[in-house]
Amino acid sequence: MKGSEMENTHMMLEQKLLEDNLAMPNQKLEVLDILKAAPTIFFKNFSFIIFLLFISLPLFFFMVYYEIFLQRTLTNILEQSHSHDLEYHRWSVVTSEVTTELRTTFSHQLVQLGFLYLVPFHLLELCTVIVTVDLASKIYAEDRPILTLKEMLYKPIYGARIRGTFITSFYVILLSTCNLLGLVWLATSYHVFWRTSDLQVPFLLFYGPVFIALLLKYLEWSAVWNVSIVISVLEGTFGVRAMALSARFNRGNERRGLLLMAVFFVWGLDLRLPCLYFRCYEGEIMGIVAQVGLFCLGNVLKWVACMLYFYDCKKQTLEKKVDVEAGREIKVVDA
Repeated sequence: MKGSEMENTHMMLEQKLLEDNLAMPNQKLEVLDILKAAPTIFFKNFSFIIFLLFISLPLFFFMVYYEIFLQRTLTNILEQSHSHDLEYHRWSVVTSEVTTELRTTFSHQLVQLGFLYLVPFHLLELCTVIVTVDLASKIYAEDRPILTLKEMLYKPIYGARIRGTFITSFYVILLSTCNLLGLVWLATSYHVFWRTSDLQVPFLLFYGPVFIALLLKYLEWSAVWNVSIVISVLEGTFGVRAMALSARFNRGNERRGLLLMAVFFVWGLDLRLPCLYFRCYEGEIMGIVAQVGLFCLGNVLKWVACMLYFYDCKKQTLEKKVDVEAGREIKVVDA
C-alpha cells in the first residue's frame, strides 16, 4: 500500500512535468515567478495553513527562546569588545585579549548557542520541512486543494524516507556550518585588524571581496543543499546521491538558485537586525514573537519555493534529455 501510494504521487508529478513541458517548452520559472507561486500554493488550501501552524508550534516556541539567547549573547560580545580601548595596542596583544575574553567569559554561552543551533533547532526545522514539502508537493501535483485537515492528520510519513532525509540533512548541516564558520572567522579577523592596524584600507580591500565571494558561494550552495533535502523527501534518494542529483539539476541554474536563497537570507537578516538594535530581548518580548512568527512564515515559503525550484530544474533537465534523444533519432533516420 505504501509503495502504491508513493508511486501514484510520483507518477502524477511526472505527468504534470510532462504537461508543463508541452505547454511551456524551454521556459524557465524566474525567481519572481517562483516567489509569486509559493504563496499561491501556501494560501490555496486553508487546511494546509492550519496544519502547518500546528506543526510549526514546537519550532516557534523554541525559536523565541533561541532568539532571545542569541541576541543577548551577540550584544554582550559586541559590547565587551567595544568597552576596551584597543587603538594603541599591538595586534598580538589584542588578539590575546580577545581570545582570552571569549574563552573565559563567553565560552560557555557560545558552546550552548552552538548546541542549540546544531541539534534542537535543526531537528525541529527538519520535521517542519518534511511535512511542508510533502504536502505542498501533493497540492502542486493535484493542482487543486483536495487535501482536508483530516487527511493531513492521518497521512502516514514513512520511516525510511524520514531516515534518508535525516542523513541528507546531516551532510547539509556539516557543509553549511563549515561555511558559516569561515564567514565568522573572516569577520572576526577583520574586526581585530581594523581596530589595531594602520593598514585598514589594504585589509578592507582583502577581507571585503573574500567575505562577499564566500557569502555568494554559500548562497549558491544553499540552493543545492536545500534541493537535496527536497529530493530526499519527495523521491527517497538521500545522502551523497541526493546531493549529486541536486547539483546535476542545479547545473545551469546557479544564478536563479543564488538569487532565490538571497531573498530569504535578506528576509531573515532584516527581521533580526531591528530586534538587535531595539534590544527586544530585554523586555519587548512581542518584538521577538513577531520576528519569529514572520521568520517561520518565511521558512515555510522558502521550502515551498525550493520545491517549485526543484521541479522547474527537473523539467529543464527532462527537456534537455528529450531534445538529445530526438536529435539522436533524427540522425538515425537521416543515416
